[in-house]
Amino acid sequence: MKKVILTKNAPDPVGPYSQAIQAGPFLFCSGQIAIDPATNQVLQVDVKTQAEQVMKNIEAVLTAAGLTFEHVVKTGIFLTNMADFAIVNEVYGRYFKTQPPARSTVAVAGLPKGVQVEVEVTAYKPS
Repeated sequence: MKKVILTKNAPDPVGPYSQAIQAGPFLFCSGQIAIDPATNQVLQVDVKTQAEQVMKNIEAVLTAAGLTFEHVVKTGIFLTNMADFAIVNEVYGRYFKTQPPARSTVAVAGLPKGVQVEVEVTAYKPS
């Protein structure tokens, strides 16, 4: 059975999807972009600031599910410019100091709302 995770501490979904779905011991988090949950407005700023907001949004969703970054087993990073890899990687690395999850990073032609970075995560919490 699946359970929808929804928190006001992360941005409202911008389409027909959930912030996250819990299925057994797994949590599948939808990609987060740089939207401020207080205003639901996109942060049209530099990629570092966008990445910081993305990670805060992910943290809020994980927290709503009773999880932390320690539970994350897989991530996907989507960048509109691979030249931003080092900047995003530095921000991302602050959240995964030990035993970082498996990860994919890909360059894409565009992202929702014109943002520069999107991150999705899958977490696991054994019972």
